Amino acid sequence: MRIVTITLNPAYDIHASAEDFEPFRETLASVLSREAGGKGINISRALKSWGVGNTAAVVLGTENGEEFRSELLSAGLELLCFEREGRIRENLTLHTGGRETRISFSGFRTDASVLDEIESAVKADEDTLVTFTGRVPDGIGTDAAEEFLQKLKARGARIVLDSKSLDFESICRIKPWLIKPNQEEISGYFGCEINSAEKAAEKAAEFYRGGVENAAVSLGEKGLLMACGEGIFEAKPPEIETVSTIGAGDSAVAGFIAAWSEGKSPWEALGLAAAFGTAACLTEGSLPPGKETIGRIAAQVKVRRLRSSV
Repeated sequence: MRIVTITLNPAYDIHASAEDFEPFRETLASVLSREAGGKGINISRALKSWGVGNTAAVVLGTENGEEFRSELLSAGLELLCFEREGRIRENLTLHTGGRETRISFSGFRTDASVLDEIESAVKADEDTLVTFTGRVPDGIGTDAAEEFLQKLKARGARIVLDSKSLDFESICRIKPWLIKPNQEEISGYFGCEINSAEKAAEKAAEFYRGGVENAAVSLGEKGLLMACGEGIFEAKPPEIETVSTIGAGDSAVAGFIAAWSEGKSPWEALGLAAAFGTAACLTEGSLPPGKETIGRIAAQVKVRRLRSSV
């Protein structure tokens, strides 16, 4: 099985610390790290840390793309690169006394032609799993993104979708193999506040009935819920001292894929997803969690079936 992660909108993730941050005044901050990142890249890194081979398909801006590419290659990632004029964007995360403030900048502009290039290069078939994560960048309409994913699906590829750019109806038309919205994102899909595990389970079930094979919802430190053909399941991780939540959701997606690649059941995959996501919270920035840490946490994750039917 080939695994391909797609990152249309990569970014340099910059982490800085400021002790005495106050809005509307000058603040002295120290840079903690600057990493080449993006949701698909985060998934690729996490999969690689577990020993699962994959290819990262990345769109690069010509102004700073070579540096970005070099950093990913030095991390041992296998790449498919597609270039567009402009500059790769930067995301700033400011750490202030245990809290995080994130500022995202816009980057290069592209168009739907890059989707045709990716489709031709990936050559998807029934032995391919493709992740499509993050916001659809400026210049690519959501209709074009949906059509692209439908083409991959028609070729037999499994689709992993984690993008707030597509709405409930679009997702149900695509019928992906896996989705993993967080609490804020699933609230946005349904236009109401999803503030309890029970409500999250109900909405995950709606996605499943709409055609999503595995509909998982991340509830942060409370773990994950999932609706699938075997019922509704809950995975609760152990309590930890969180260092950073950046990339935790992407690592959770990687954990589900990793477990599936090993022939695990959907509920076992949910448990490993919770372990990956929790372990990622113990690392600085978007760095992937280590295999030993994931294994230690996985032994403490509790998975239970909430309902036998959806």
